[in-house]
Amino acid sequence: MASSHAAGQNGRKVEEEETHGSTTKDLITVPTMLTGARVVAVPALIFVFFSNQEWASVASTGIFVGAALTDWLDGYLARKMKLDSAFGAFLDPVADKLMVATALILLCTRPLAAAWFVDIPWLIPLPAALMISREIIISAVREWAALQGLNKVVAVDKLGKLKTATQMVSLTFLLAFGDARYSKTTPMKPLVTLLHRTGMEAYLSGFGVGLLYLSTGLSLVSLSGYMRKLWRSMKLRQKTG
Repeated sequence: MASSHAAGQNGRKVEEEETHGSTTKDLITVPTMLTGARVVAVPALIFVFFSNQEWASVASTGIFVGAALTDWLDGYLARKMKLDSAFGAFLDPVADKLMVATALILLCTRPLAAAWFVDIPWLIPLPAALMISREIIISAVREWAALQGLNKVVAVDKLGKLKTATQMVSLTFLLAFGDARYSKTTPMKPLVTLLHRTGMEAYLSGFGVGLLYLSTGLSLVSLSGYMRKLWRSMKLRQKTG
């Protein structure tokens, strides 16, 4: 009887160790390391953006574009290598939101280089505040929905993915051409000179602003869609419950 009890304890211990090992393995995978790299890139983006170096504009844009590419890559590798995990699913949107919110706040600290926008100080802060507010709301809603067993109702849809795509492109253009320091970038001097002489810099900056407002509109529409679906699911549950 004692040996049976000991065997039971040993069995539970082995089971716990296997479970712990599996969990640890899920935490440290190539996709989660790429996602973690995006989190680490946030302070790097801030440091580079506020540096007084002539390459700051190019470097800031490069960090942001690199983070956007790893966002696609970690998802692709997770599916391809069958390394989907609960931790990765949690960390991925957190890393995205940190990077996007940081870029939006940084852009609010400097006026746009194009003369068209000099007298419109709210041009970037307005969509930035709306986007960040939307992300806080949707995060809270998803957490609450998960507790209610309705997490699938607020899963990312096609409109949400389109919002993210336009958001990434707009922030890339604004980081690259919205800052007046890009005109001092020595490695790209020929291109910068051409853009300055033809006036294309203002159009590229304006394109970024336009996409930012489009992305803001899509984000608000998608939030409204999530809320409607959640409301319908709750009403249906009440009727069937």
